[in-house]
Parts: sequence; structure tokens; C-alpha cells
Amino acid sequence: MALLSPGDPAPDLEARTAEGGTVRLSELRGRHVLVYFYPRDGTPGCTAEACSLNRHLDDLGDCGAEVIGVSVDGLEAHRRFAEKHGLRFALASDSDRSISRAYGVGRMLGLLPLHQRVSFLVGPDGTVAQVWPSVSPARHAEEVLEAVRRRTAGAAGAG
Repeated sequence: MALLSPGDPAPDLEARTAEGGTVRLSELRGRHVLVYFYPRDGTPGCTAEACSLNRHLDDLGDCGAEVIGVSVDGLEAHRRFAEKHGLRFALASDSDRSISRAYGVGRMLGLLPLHQRVSFLVGPDGTVAQVWPSVSPARHAEEVLEAVRRRTAGAAGAG
């Protein structure tokens, strides 16, 4: 199962917002959207990554970007995780791993699935703009912000 590549159409997904509503990736056309896959709510690396993205959320929003986190955890686990850490972005439950399969995320170790930490920056046109196949939880938010700033500066210069 290969990861999606830049230029590939990003499969649609639905995520629960911090306020309890839902958002679909397709509804965010016209904006950059970071779709980031993480192993589990509440683990040290996942918490560090989520909190870092949350701290940079206003800067990302100023650049026209949204964030959607995806893990195999259910909606109740996501609600507790978001509430505990004050997360302000949407989280998608991928308990059946259909989103992961659509994005090419996940590997198997025999019969056991391995959950990867991988991110996709989806461009305003709905295609994958950039892929981070391996993510450092502590530095990822800054990498994403830099990439979005580069892309928006390039788009402004082209117009």
C-alpha cells in the first residue's frame, strides 16, 4: 500500500469538530488542510504533536490553513483527548481504517496493523500538495506552517 503522492486527489473524509459538529474535507476546498495521521489519543508523541499543532493553529489559520487529525480511536476517545488538551481542530475516527487505506497509510506486522505518523498537506484544489512520510512530533507544526507560508507566498506572487 503506497502513500498518496503530491498531485494525487485527496480522498474525502469526515471529522468531528471540537464543538461537536462535523466537517468534511471536501467542504474545505479553497483552503490548505493538513490531514495528519497519528497512532493513538493520549500517547506522549501524539499529545506533543497535537498540542504543538494547536499552539500554531492561529498562525496556520492566518495563512488559510485548517487541521484535521486522524487516528483509529473512536469519537469518545477523541472527545476526551480534545477536551483534556483544549484542541481546537477536528479529529476523524478511523476505527475501520478506511481513511488510512485511502491515503495509503499503515503497514502490517504479520496480522497486526502498525499505525504510522504521517501527514498530508492538501492544497486548495483538493489535491495532495506535500507529504511528510515520517514526522517528528515536536517539530512538525513548524514544518507545516513553513510549507503553508511558502505555498501561499508563491500563490500570491503568481497572481
